[in-house]
Amino acid sequence: MTQLLIRHAQILLPNGQFLLGDVLTQDGKILEVASEIAATDLSNIIDATGLTLLPGVIDPQVHFREPGLEHKEDLFTATCACAKGGVTSFLEMPNTRPLTTTQAALDDKLHRASQKCLVNYGFFIGATPDNLPDLLTANPTCGIKIFMGSAHGALLVSREAELEPIFAKGSRLIAVHAEDQARILQRRQEFSGITNPAIHSQIQDEDAALNATKLALKLSNKYQRRLHILHLSTGVEAEFLRDNKPNWVTAEVTPQHLLLNTEAYDKIGTLAQMNPPLRSPENNTILWQALLDGVIDFIATDHAPHTLEEKAKGYPNSPSGMPGVETSLPLMLTQAKLGRCSVSQVANWMSTAVAKAYKIPNKGLIKPGYDADLVLVDLENYSPVKREDLQTKCGWSPFEGWELTGWPIVTIVGGEVVYEGGKLNTEVRGKPLRFE
Repeated sequence: MTQLLIRHAQILLPNGQFLLGDVLTQDGKILEVASEIAATDLSNIIDATGLTLLPGVIDPQVHFREPGLEHKEDLFTATCACAKGGVTSFLEMPNTRPLTTTQAALDDKLHRASQKCLVNYGFFIGATPDNLPDLLTANPTCGIKIFMGSAHGALLVSREAELEPIFAKGSRLIAVHAEDQARILQRRQEFSGITNPAIHSQIQDEDAALNATKLALKLSNKYQRRLHILHLSTGVEAEFLRDNKPNWVTAEVTPQHLLLNTEAYDKIGTLAQMNPPLRSPENNTILWQALLDGVIDFIATDHAPHTLEEKAKGYPNSPSGMPGVETSLPLMLTQAKLGRCSVSQVANWMSTAVAKAYKIPNKGLIKPGYDADLVLVDLENYSPVKREDLQTKCGWSPFEGWELTGWPIVTIVGGEVVYEGGKLNTEVRGKPLRFE
């Protein structure tokens, strides 16, 4: 019997209120939450005076690059970064090498994760134009990932005739990267020869995003199919969903689409390049409002690391993507301290709502019987994002130099301390997530 007692924390309760009190965990589960818990014979006690206890972050969109691209990141380095950032569970994307498009590839990832991951894990199965049998039977998986655009090779499923059979058969969640590939290719021709990375936001423009989101919603409506729209980036999409989103459709936004915009190209060049691209500042405002209003349901990072050498190749040869798991929680908690939202809203967007959308049992709340995946954060002190502090293998952040609060002090996975006071416990291993 393994017990852990967290004392004197500001505990976020399921009703969104805070309790100054204690939490007792046993064998990986939350056993008791109370204003005071008497336990004198415990050796595992954390004094959380002055700290806030939140449910561990569930990041529902990451690219951890293993297998095949481990020079950028691997499951061990990525989950060290997760632990430091308060991320206790993740859902990972299929564009590895080989692609995660078969049961065998999914099994391989699950085996690798069991050996290497410091936090809990789940994996998407990737759609191709011709792997429908695998999409129907692959298990366990959080859902089907479709690249409608911004992809190449087997994972690109861009035409309605290819998409429709996937929506028509089966019942599991479909998550789409919604960009119109035909429009992107046409715009690439129009703007070919331009090497300023800011052109990326014009090539993969707002119309490309809106076209694909409309098509995905059309097919979702036709078949009443559970749909999730990944990394919403434009105000026009948000306003379209405000008027047209049925209750079986969810959407997410990344911190970078809330907090960065096209002005970042002048400051950090290709480090600001991602898919879908950063947008104009007006889009930040509309996306924030959609998140506050519930049009957007939750937050993901789309952690997609590339090396600085790769980013230095110059546009258009530089790859799209940026890391995010280490900074997402303090970024959002800093916004809460600025008054843009509440701490309880951040916890809902980054944990509770994700668990609900993906039907992950016993996660996302601090409640007896739930899994003891928790993070203690310091909401009173600020410190900057420093390159030398990062655990991600790529070794950089688009938010370098930003002064943030809400940095994790202790991260707990399954009742075990995986990160505390700047040190990682690399002996901890997460578990495969279940999807009901």
